Amino acid sequence: MIYLPKWDQSLINKYNVSGPRYTSYPTALSFNDGYQQQDLISAINSSNSRNLSLYIHIPFCSQLCYYCGCNKVITRHQSKADLYLDYLEKEIIAQAQLFDSYQVQQLHLGGGTPTFLTTSQMSRLIALLELHFKFAPDAERGIEIDPRSLATDMLSHLRSLGFNRVSFGIQDFNDDVQLAVNRPQCADTVKSLLGEARELGFKSINADMIYGLPLQTPESFKETIEQLIALSPDRVSVFNYAHLPDRFAAQRKIKDADLPSAHDKLTMFKNTLEQMSNAGYQFIGMDHFAKTSNELAIAQNSQQLHRNFQGYTTHGDCDLLGLGVSSISQIGTAILQNQKELKHYYHAIDDQLGSAISKGMKLDHDDVIRAAVIKQLICHFELNMQSIANTYQLDFKNYFAGSLQALEPLIADGMVTIEADLITITARGNLFIRIICMCFDAHLQKQINATRFSRVI
Repeated sequence: MIYLPKWDQSLINKYNVSGPRYTSYPTALSFNDGYQQQDLISAINSSNSRNLSLYIHIPFCSQLCYYCGCNKVITRHQSKADLYLDYLEKEIIAQAQLFDSYQVQQLHLGGGTPTFLTTSQMSRLIALLELHFKFAPDAERGIEIDPRSLATDMLSHLRSLGFNRVSFGIQDFNDDVQLAVNRPQCADTVKSLLGEARELGFKSINADMIYGLPLQTPESFKETIEQLIALSPDRVSVFNYAHLPDRFAAQRKIKDADLPSAHDKLTMFKNTLEQMSNAGYQFIGMDHFAKTSNELAIAQNSQQLHRNFQGYTTHGDCDLLGLGVSSISQIGTAILQNQKELKHYYHAIDDQLGSAISKGMKLDHDDVIRAAVIKQLICHFELNMQSIANTYQLDFKNYFAGSLQALEPLIADGMVTIEADLITITARGNLFIRIICMCFDAHLQKQINATRFSRVI
């Protein structure tokens, strides 16, 4: 059962620390250098799945958003995308032949700004993918969109190419906030695009928002969420802005004095929880909401929700293949990442016959067990210990003795209950699901001093 989060300021003061987002377990901090194409081949041979989720990273943006921590290349030269597609073509040809027995159930284009591509460039990319991979007739095809730079005919063109899902990066509707992060946009344009997407028959319309940006106030962000709710997207992500200027150079353009206080930031999220819930959205977890009629909410309510590098998903039976610079693949029990810098990606494609894999890890048996536990908790807020014990032939309470001990203060604070074989995250605890998952993370102690995690709220 998913409980609406119960806001408890004393627990927030005590537990609002930094931690992983668990789009994978182990997290990317555990990746090691030295992985290559042969590791991908071995992973495919040992995987039980023959369904595939494809992720394509398009790194280009025409303008720098100061808050952004994504892997991106700022340029206004469209020819750079042509060169990138040349190299993507080499990678697609090299990798697709390894997945000849797979069927693509899901395609997602992320970035950067995928719609930096022109309509002809987009057609070229989709034609390449369809030529070399086998797509299911009803495959999900999604793309991230920057409403500010979308070509007039791009939405209809995407629909003609088979895209059925769009995710609009909105972030905020307030003009002052938009200027402070170098991302001015017109609210009427966003409203018009969402309306057009509905008329074109896109199956799911998502919106990404960010709280904690410079010049935001609880009042201004409350108005932004009201405007968003009026647009009625199917899914909403409300991300916590992590200010890490030492890691992301662009964030140094943001003045610390302009950032909202910790109290105001928490108030924004508290208000958002209330507004979204009152508007009929289900709290999926952490920063995600979905209409109760959306398949994400349905999957969660039927214990079928999954989580991977693309976030919450309904396609847990798929292996994930990432193509393009910095993309991450998860095939069977292997996680592999491409070169993260564009010039290194190009060199690798040339030198390694179409492969740019450079980092990764192979999950051992303990990693597999803990990944299953963490995924169950972060997706469904409860865990049947006996089910894990039966699946992996172990004594749960003995195997996870250290984890259960780590949960004790959370149990004492009413965030978790353990009754018979069931671990349940309570309404007081589900805002802290990342901390609860951390209790089961065997790699965390090695990374405890890392400063690359965002706060849990």
